[in-house]
Amino acid sequence: MEAKVPKDFKATDMTPYDGTSDPSHHLSIFRSRMYLTDASDAIHCKAFPTTLTKTATKWFNTLPPRSITSFDDLAKMFLARFSIQKDKAKQTLSLLGIKQGDWESLRSYMERFNKVCLDIQSLPTEAAIMGLINGL
Repeated sequence: MEAKVPKDFKATDMTPYDGTSDPSHHLSIFRSRMYLTDASDAIHCKAFPTTLTKTATKWFNTLPPRSITSFDDLAKMFLARFSIQKDKAKQTLSLLGIKQGDWESLRSYMERFNKVCLDIQSLPTEAAIMGLINGL
């Protein structure tokens, strides 16, 4: 994909992706930062590898020359390659495994419980209350 990078273009400043975390999270941050630059699709393709490191860079370097026709194609290939790292959705039942330790303060237990609750999509209030009481 041919594109000339504008002289005033500033690369995105973000934590490089190394292949060990959720790729959709990295891609989402990249897209939102690139949106602010109003850069073309081709510039997206040129800038994306600068946000990769380690295993992810090795993967990118194995892509055949001229195999990327759009940023959407690159994003799909990236997500497919690193999909095993995608965050697993937590279920309501995971609350039942959270118990207050014998010497754990109520505050510490509540903080730990709340962190898990934040990871559960559409958590019914009743389920949260039951899980909280069950863990005491």
